[in-house]
Formats: sequence, C-alpha cells, structure tokens
Amino acid sequence: MSNFDITTRTSSPRIDRLRPGEIFVFGSNLSGAHGGGAALLAVNKFGAVWGQGVGLQGQSYAIPTMHGDPESIKPYVDGFIDFARRHSDLTFLVTEIGCGIAGFTPSQIAPLFASAKDIPNIYLPGRFWAELR
Repeated sequence: MSNFDITTRTSSPRIDRLRPGEIFVFGSNLSGAHGGGAALLAVNKFGAVWGQGVGLQGQSYAIPTMHGDPESIKPYVDGFIDFARRHSDLTFLVTEIGCGIAGFTPSQIAPLFASAKDIPNIYLPGRFWAELR
C-alpha cells in the first residue's frame, strides 16, 4: 500500500512505514513529549526525538498543536510550509495534525494549510482537502 495518492496529493490515513525521501508530518506539543497518537508512532518508527517539539527529526516533522487555538498553531504550520517549499526533494505526508488528542476538527485545522495547495511535495489528509476545496 502506498503512503499517498499522487493524483490527488492525498496522504494515507494509515502510515506505518516510509520510503526514502518521505517525511511523516505529525502533531506534537511544544515540549516534545511524544507520548501518544501519531507523535508516539513518529518516535517509535520515524526518528522523532523526545524533547523536540518542532521541526525535522529523522524521517518526521513535528508541528505543535497542543498549546492553544488554531491561530496559535498557524505560525508553526507556516514554518513547515516554508520548510517543505525549500526542500522539494522530500515528500511530506501530513497526518490529521491537531485532530486527535489536541481535539480540533479538520474544518478548524485544514485552513491553516491553504498556502500548501500549490506545493507539489506536500500531501494532505483527505479530510483536509475536502475542507480546502
């Protein structure tokens, strides 16, 4: 099973292994206590570092989602989008960040990714695309 659909730039809802050049993008907390959900998967399988709550680590990229409302998450999403734009050699597979333990909905988080719509190496969850279209 592929981790994404290249025709729709949709990331798979179930990612359990990565190919070279694929980056697992997950929601974290600022302290980098990756104790559950996609963050724990990132630690166990994709090189996320305990204590690092933001940015690239191994084959993963952390975006903090546990510290406030969507507006407080936006600067971190913007930073990620800029990073992905500058690293076009990598494929970024975004999970439904913020929609698990953090308690947000796709309609609250997906708009933060609006500027990623035209960046070919960013793949978003299907429910995010549904909100952005």
